[in-house]
Amino acid sequence: MPGAILENLSGRKLSILISLLLICQVVCFLIGGFIAPPPSHAERMLATQCLDQGNNSKNWFYSRGKGSCALFREYDKTSLDHRMQANNIVFVFQFPLPKDNMTHDYSRWQQNLIGVLEPEITYQPEAEMEQRITLTLNVKLGYRNKGDSDDAWKPLAASSDEKRILDCSITHKKPGYYYNCSDIPLLELGSLHHDFYLLNIRLPVDNDKQTNQGLGHVHGLWLVAIHQNGGFTKVWVSLKTVFFPIVVAIMIWFWQRVHQLSRSPALLEYMLLFLGGALTFLNVPLEYLTLYVDMPFMVLLGDIRQGIFYAVLLSFWLVFAGEHLMIQESAEQRTLKSYWKHLSAVAVGCFSLLVFDICERGSQLVNPFYSIWVTELGTNLALSFIILAGISAGVYFIFLVYRIWEVFYNISAKRAVLPSMSSARRLHYQGVIYRFKFLMLATVLCAAMTVVGFILGQVSEGHWKWDDDHELEFTSAFFTGVYGMWNIYIFALIVLYAPSHKQWPSETDVRGNSSEEIEFSRLATDPSEISSLTSFARKTAMD
Repeated sequence: MPGAILENLSGRKLSILISLLLICQVVCFLIGGFIAPPPSHAERMLATQCLDQGNNSKNWFYSRGKGSCALFREYDKTSLDHRMQANNIVFVFQFPLPKDNMTHDYSRWQQNLIGVLEPEITYQPEAEMEQRITLTLNVKLGYRNKGDSDDAWKPLAASSDEKRILDCSITHKKPGYYYNCSDIPLLELGSLHHDFYLLNIRLPVDNDKQTNQGLGHVHGLWLVAIHQNGGFTKVWVSLKTVFFPIVVAIMIWFWQRVHQLSRSPALLEYMLLFLGGALTFLNVPLEYLTLYVDMPFMVLLGDIRQGIFYAVLLSFWLVFAGEHLMIQESAEQRTLKSYWKHLSAVAVGCFSLLVFDICERGSQLVNPFYSIWVTELGTNLALSFIILAGISAGVYFIFLVYRIWEVFYNISAKRAVLPSMSSARRLHYQGVIYRFKFLMLATVLCAAMTVVGFILGQVSEGHWKWDDDHELEFTSAFFTGVYGMWNIYIFALIVLYAPSHKQWPSETDVRGNSSEEIEFSRLATDPSEISSLTSFARKTAMD
């Protein structure tokens, strides 16, 4: 067997290849840091309080445009009792908000939207609020597009009663002082296919049904609308557009070289093909379709695509390390089933996150106001899945570090026999070991960056100044940098572990040499191995 390109590529060509890949990695970070805006943008808006004299929940109430609603403040509040105030007030959110006296609309590049409520509740001695209550919201969501009349609102989510847990506390109980209340997750839209959206919220009070009892005096409602930045989406999709054909082409090239060999593909070569396929599935720029077709399931599909990639990537790392440790088994015995114990944590973690995601985002395809966190049972169930996935991830990384340590220990033990070899064998294996260690360290770095990128994606945006003229967006830089790193790392693996065309001398060519050189030639051309490093490990183990 000619061996892998990693072992036979000249040092000069390997340096050039690594330098080019590092330049591409730096470019990916710089694109996110200097070109891409923050991944998301939050718009905070105060609800307009409209008066519904007929208490007709079928009507749409909107605050801007011809035929807008009658404002509640225009009426004498003292003539209405507390119950009438609550049942006849409609909290209206019409978004996006106008800016600089100009009407703005949503772009389909903005992809998705999350809505979070912030209630403003004031202390009133006659309506003192309980510390923890079940809040009932009557909500409905509508939309209209450019060219529609101001009152042409169409239902996107039918009117429904949604329950949320509200926790409030107050330090000084004085009239007019505000309670400190928890935020309320309200809705999530998987697409922003329309130009304008309208949200009507009622807080019904019913003594018979014990609805919203102990709520207190709601002075106002704020809505924080969080959507993906269109500029970030364009940069993200551009990276996908560039990486997608490159990865497909290198996979085809790799598989053609494997099939030119006289042996069947090894397990590691199959895993490289699966890894490239998972990355290709992640790279497909499906976001272009959302510009023409309403695809509210895109967020769920994106989570599934990323979950599949994570599962294959984590599985590959375990197999990649294990294939250089299973020196006691023949190549025919090494199958994916040999790693079922090792991959259990990956399977459990990915399955837990999949179930949680389907329960949450899958239900939101039918009802955007659905949330698994609204009940104690749902909260405990969701936390159980997340904790289980977190424990599985912790077990996985501990085991991966242990396997990598075993690989380095195994290689160090085998290096003790190098001085007894001939110069040809010793130089060959020294180069192979050095290159493999470098690749393993790159694997550890890739795993660490993947974890850091995932954690950073969960924290709020932060802005850092490079200098007076350039603002560096670290979150965007990590997103684009880690995404580019996945593509560059997998590209390098496929290239470096592709079969090389270089041939070692045959036994006929070395007939005049020593028996050790003939043995080295036979070992380097063993058709059952993907690389001579595994042959070296097995040979020294037998010795």
